[in-house]
Amino acid sequence: MALAVTFPGQGSQVVGMGRALADAFPEARAVFDEVDAALGEKLSAIIWEGPDDALVLTANAQPALMAVSIAALRALEASGFDLAGAARCVAGHSLGEYSALCAAGSLSLADTARLLRIRGNAMQAAVPVGKGAMAAIIGLEADAVEAACAAAGGGVCQIANDNGGGQIVISGTKATIEMACTIASEKGAKRAILLPVSAPFHSELMQPAAEAMAEALAGVPIAAPVVPVIANVLARPISDPDDIRRRLVEQVTGRVRWRETVEWMAANGVSTAIEVGSGKVLTGLARRIARDIRAVAVGAPDDIDAALGAIA
Repeated sequence: MALAVTFPGQGSQVVGMGRALADAFPEARAVFDEVDAALGEKLSAIIWEGPDDALVLTANAQPALMAVSIAALRALEASGFDLAGAARCVAGHSLGEYSALCAAGSLSLADTARLLRIRGNAMQAAVPVGKGAMAAIIGLEADAVEAACAAAGGGVCQIANDNGGGQIVISGTKATIEMACTIASEKGAKRAILLPVSAPFHSELMQPAAEAMAEALAGVPIAAPVVPVIANVLARPISDPDDIRRRLVEQVTGRVRWRETVEWMAANGVSTAIEVGSGKVLTGLARRIARDIRAVAVGAPDDIDAALGAIA
């Protein structure tokens, strides 16, 4: 049996996440304390008490979700889990790739928190509010969605997330995204819905943010991971620190290849995937993409025994 450990991305945040872990495990509480210290503010107060409109801000949501993921991992480790000994690979969805790298020892916790704060601010600032948009296309294959994007014309329109399970997210210029939604519906999409996001993530419009991340990452030490990390933009594992740095920059404007990531896991013998952090989005996607993979989520103390049982 081979194990993969996955880490969720933006959209999984909820006020109160991780608090039970911090109350039950000193190792988890220490993660929130270290993230607060690295950022020079009590992000933990926003995570646990809100308000929701503060937590959903990209600059807060990204380090907050990472903190909860690493806190959940520390709780698992305190209960006997050994990531390096048990996992064949780790992977994270978008910002979750940073959580995966932190979990695998490539990035320190403090550096990860600071990088995600920079990333969140840079992504928000890259495009004026109202210029960009994202939409979920449900029920079309990737090639049909790509055709809809090409037919929309007039601006940037590209696949941002190939999430699998019949869900593809497109990103780009607002008017072009709206046209692509209309075309996708005409091509047979079950739904084509504009998403309530503040910027067109994972599109060419994020190039200023990619440049900001290249500068930020250049000054941060990156070690080889203790387990291979599957890069979003490649859907295959990487371990070389220079390659990791390069792919994190590409990820800002590039496609999150989550369907292909899970397919790689299945093709390489992964039989169990544990989603570590807030929510169960990746758990649901894994079950739809590769039905032979047993997927479980760990976001609270009550989840730990079930997760350890799944990999025993």
